[in-house]
Amino acid sequence: MYIAIIAADTKKELMAQFCIAYSGILSRHNICATQITGKYIQDASGLEIEQMMEGHSGGAEQIAARVAFDEIDLVIFFRDTGLETPSASTNELLRLCDIHNIPVATNLATAEVLVMALDRGDLDWRSFVNPNSEYNRAKRERR
Repeated sequence: MYIAIIAADTKKELMAQFCIAYSGILSRHNICATQITGKYIQDASGLEIEQMMEGHSGGAEQIAARVAFDEIDLVIFFRDTGLETPSASTNELLRLCDIHNIPVATNLATAEVLVMALDRGDLDWRSFVNPNSEYNRAKRERR
């Protein structure tokens, strides 16, 4: 599965602790993150993280584009709830997750539920949708 991780500056430590706690599960999947969050998590947890651009420089938009092309199976986005109005890129990412039926967690409780579901195989249906999944790569090779 392909997991995208984003964390606001005020949530990076929480995200790092989450990734450390669930590193056994997360390590079995492909993870991408915005640049600063990705480096922070990689340094803290040892997980291999594909780093996009910094969030404020277009990293969230890069992840949103992957969501739009069904290349992301799960989004964990710890956002800053102290902001009065979410940014346009935040709204667009969440809108795309809704359109493409991408499970998204915006808080610790939901992230834990989704990671446990991922571990149980409850999200395996995504392998039929994601064009980059092992299922679809093997299907292309058989042709």
